[in-house]
Amino acid sequence: MPSPQELEGLSNSININPHLSAVLWQRDIRDFDSARTFFRPTYDQLHDPFLLKDMDRAVQRLKEAIDQNEKILIYGDYDVDGTTSVALVYSYLKTFYSDCSYYIPDRYAEGYGVSEAGILWAEENKFSLIIALDLGIKASDMVTLAKRKGIDFIICDHHLPGGDSKCRCRA
Repeated sequence: MPSPQELEGLSNSININPHLSAVLWQRDIRDFDSARTFFRPTYDQLHDPFLLKDMDRAVQRLKEAIDQNEKILIYGDYDVDGTTSVALVYSYLKTFYSDCSYYIPDRYAEGYGVSEAGILWAEENKFSLIIALDLGIKASDMVTLAKRKGIDFIICDHHLPGGDSKCRCRA
């Protein structure tokens, strides 16, 4: 546990309150340089995204959708990591590809995860690719429904599929 003086020193060096300094300290961030590396990493300090399973297939499918002018739907959960993921991916994709939209399921009407209502909305609006963020790993039945309707899925989910799930994380 750091001393109050150590936390104050870190707080002063990066201009944050001591509570945030305590969180950083637990992550072994103890000085200005390590804080700068944590908050503003360079590209060579980031993990290789191709370490994610089937990333090559996901990139190829996304490229194909863009090349073929397909409608792309960014689909995310209604919680903080879901909505921020959707906002980030949608805002980035929108900078160079206009035929995309987003979908956040209604928490009360649709519940958690990929919903049938969301799949039907995608079909009605002629989307052919859904990029699911923060959900989808347990949605094998919804992915199957989408596939029957001519809609492909790319699933980016940090949750675990669970013991009885038949879903395999793939593009």
